[in-house]
Amino acid sequence: MKKRPYHHGDLAAALLDRAEQTVHERGSEALSLRELARDLGVSPGAPSRHFKTKQALLDALALGGFERLVHAIETAREGADRTFAAQLDAVAHTYVGFATSNAALLDLMFSAKHSPEASPALGEAAQRWSGQFLELVDEGQRRGEVREGPPERVTLTVFAPLHGYISLTASGVLPPAAAGQGLDDVIASIVRHCKPEQSVQRTQPAEPTS
Repeated sequence: MKKRPYHHGDLAAALLDRAEQTVHERGSEALSLRELARDLGVSPGAPSRHFKTKQALLDALALGGFERLVHAIETAREGADRTFAAQLDAVAHTYVGFATSNAALLDLMFSAKHSPEASPALGEAAQRWSGQFLELVDEGQRRGEVREGPPERVTLTVFAPLHGYISLTASGVLPPAAAGQGLDDVIASIVRHCKPEQSVQRTQPAEPTS
């Protein structure tokens, strides 16, 4: 059966969809504009009308990934209680869920945002994503639920354990049966570590009297 030609305005979206599938299945190195054109049944030069180079297409893929992740985290936070623990739980499950379902895309997002050729739009999207973690910590500090200190440093203690958990899960180190409970344990540990010092001291068991 002959493939239907794409109408004007449809090809860019079709290229992005097919490119993301390729990245998911074979990695970004396997991506080829000529191959995408063949798969979609268009002329070899058609993709260049929307993406001049392979890097431009990868840049657009990364931008779309950050935009989807930012939106998913915003939606999750809106549906959660305003406490730091509840907000962190919503953000962590959303971020980990996205990362484990889109591991190759996430790798592309991180590498593309550091590229000297990254577009301003991609840089802004990446900043909005990292800003969501800073905002989470900043709001927790203003409510007295998170310890004092530069938000950037405190945020690192939130992000690093989550990213470590993602790496362990994606590499298969964590068995699937333990993955869900493991994330809950990581979140609980982050909450305890982020508590103000006075709150931590109050929760310490009293030393036995002689």
